[in-house]
Amino acid sequence: MIRFLILVIGIVWAFAAPAQAQTTVKVGFCARTVSAAAAPFAIATKFGWFAEKGIKVELVPLPGSTDCVKLVATGEIPYSIPSIEPVAIIRALGVKVVNFYTAYQGNIYGMAVPADSPIKTLDDLKGKTIGVTSMASGGVLTARALVANRGLDPAKDVRIVVAGEGAQTAALLRTNQIDAISQFDTQYTLVENAGAALRYLDVGELASYPSNGFVATEEVLTKRRGDAVALGQGYAKGTIFAMANPEAAIRILYEVYPFTRATGKDEATAIADDIKTLNARAKNWRLEAGRVSKWGENNVANYQAYLDFLLQWNVLKEKANASELVSNELIADINAFDQAAIAAQAKAYK
Repeated sequence: MIRFLILVIGIVWAFAAPAQAQTTVKVGFCARTVSAAAAPFAIATKFGWFAEKGIKVELVPLPGSTDCVKLVATGEIPYSIPSIEPVAIIRALGVKVVNFYTAYQGNIYGMAVPADSPIKTLDDLKGKTIGVTSMASGGVLTARALVANRGLDPAKDVRIVVAGEGAQTAALLRTNQIDAISQFDTQYTLVENAGAALRYLDVGELASYPSNGFVATEEVLTKRRGDAVALGQGYAKGTIFAMANPEAAIRILYEVYPFTRATGKDEATAIADDIKTLNARAKNWRLEAGRVSKWGENNVANYQAYLDFLLQWNVLKEKANASELVSNELIADINAFDQAAIAAQAKAYK
């Protein structure tokens, strides 16, 4: 009887062990609204790609990239997915935060105005009010760099204010309380889905630079290397799936994160709107946008060009070295999976 009980306990423990071994990994999502941009996380969760590597990902919505970097720096969360500007700023203070996976190879930021606005170029922004999602958003730093690039003083010639997200921004545009918005790809689509047609201003070289990526402190990457690889690989798989089958990606998003489905819309409209949002982000997921060949790969030269641009226009106060801010050390391990199989799975998914 005792042997039997020991055997039973052993079997129960063996089946329970994988669940017990899962580590909850908090990831800062640098927007208050978890949108279709979170589809890769939902997909990796749905298919157990995180779980099979021993982690459970918990998204932590935050006001913007600055807060995402601060919380990683203080150790309150191990990972986040911010833009590079606040990483460069905090790194200059001696905090060793590093980007180990570029998620958005193209630049998601820019400047938009109402479709019928008299503003035609960045030069026309003098004296205007620019809305951002929050003062912690990368859109603030982007706006300052863009107006400085046109010879304007960001502190005197424009007014940068919080416009919120989606419908809030759309309402402020319609009532002429703001003249332009410095936000990002998925937010622009959410604004348009809320009924405010937009026109995008030419931002010149900014469009060619990389955007957000997974960051952590060097200490976390040393001590929790396996978790970082698992996070990056699951996200990469989810990205491939989402691009291959956007509708399935949105349906899975709703299943894993039910709060992402908009209220007050029928299912068909909600899915159609969120596919637009996902596709807005997908063009910046693509490897060719960053001239790289592996998922998450950091184009160091491209980052350096962006950092030099930020220094030139006084967003950064001192020169930053891209080779210290980004690392490709984990990229080979992150890409150790069958990409074609993931794409085929997505296309066959019903």
